Amino acid sequence: MTETTAAPTASATSETVEEFALRARTWLAENLPGIDRRNPPSADRGEIEPWLRARELQKKLYDGGFAGICFPREYGGLGLPIAYQRAFDEESRDYEMPLILNTPTFTICAATILDTGSEEQKRERISAAIRGEEVLVQLLSEPSGGSDLASVITRADRRGDRWVINGAKTWSTSAFAADYGLLLARTNWDVPKHEGLTMFLVKLDSPGIDMRRIKQVNGSEEFCEEFFDGLEVGDDAVVGEVNDGWNVASRQLYHERRAVGGGSEFASGIGAEGKSDQPIDYVEFVEEIGQSDNERIREMAGRALVVRAVHEQLIDHVYHGVLEGTLPPAAGSIIRISHAENVQFEMDVTLAMTGAAGVVDDGSGLFRIGNRYLARQAASLGGGTTEIARNIIGERVLGFPREHAADRGVPFNQVKRRRD
Repeated sequence: MTETTAAPTASATSETVEEFALRARTWLAENLPGIDRRNPPSADRGEIEPWLRARELQKKLYDGGFAGICFPREYGGLGLPIAYQRAFDEESRDYEMPLILNTPTFTICAATILDTGSEEQKRERISAAIRGEEVLVQLLSEPSGGSDLASVITRADRRGDRWVINGAKTWSTSAFAADYGLLLARTNWDVPKHEGLTMFLVKLDSPGIDMRRIKQVNGSEEFCEEFFDGLEVGDDAVVGEVNDGWNVASRQLYHERRAVGGGSEFASGIGAEGKSDQPIDYVEFVEEIGQSDNERIREMAGRALVVRAVHEQLIDHVYHGVLEGTLPPAAGSIIRISHAENVQFEMDVTLAMTGAAGVVDDGSGLFRIGNRYLARQAASLGGGTTEIARNIIGERVLGFPREHAADRGVPFNQVKRRRD
């Protein structure tokens, strides 16, 4: 297994970080469109146009020599330490970047393939993503699965030299815009649930896949559900080993929690993906609502800024702690929880500051705050629920005893479960 938390050596380049940043500054000014950070281009993940635009921008980054900065050279990246990526991120703040490709393509899927995939999968899929030719997604959650990922019932049966997959997945982020998906399926029903899983890398336009969009309460159709009816794949689609899919999925979830919390070295560019994700500028916002002289409002804004600053410092602390071995990889869940609490706190504070104008459209434009509030809880679900993240921290970081599970050690075909 490749250990992506190990920093690449600086010998991969003769440039210092400062020289790299200077070269990036010049290239960005000549090759990418500038943006107003307070009013970034629309990047609705539920529409196809932003994904097509992201592919174009990623191709430009690749052609310019600034794509996949922390991915190994043999798979299309630059093989550089995270300091180079951060330097590039600072330089690219005011330019249009393919930010929607970061999650899940680079920070989750490509990172997982780098850790657990075959040499062919690494060379083909990671390289294609870095070149802007492919988008990768996760196919994990199931309609009846809840937070217990290991209880998946999508099945892959061996028939001759092929695997035949039947079942369903749901809440797949932007799968409609993707080329390949990491799909977890059950390949052995006679062993405990964690031992009978296999991860597959499937092409999403293959016969046997029916994909449908899911419309959310805020109108977005970012998520999809997929139905597999006789989908056939070969052994080259297996990621890792047959019946060892839980180890692959665990590594995938590790990367997801780091990505959701903002702690992945494989993300490129910083800032909001679009207007709806733009961080609140509290100085400007307090002026907009006419409360600049309100001491209570200023205090609320100050607390939100403090929470944001603490989260940013925590990302750096946990990343280097895992890198240096003072924290276990599971500590990435600390960032995941901090991110969720930060998002929810800011949404709560901002709506409280806005008042009735946030829930009733009075023409002031403040109704946008209420619309963002509708999605506040998503931060507690992405990367696994906050409750699951707390269990991980308790058991794998603090060393608490594992909670009781009635199905532990029981063959999956003997486990009682809901029958639909």
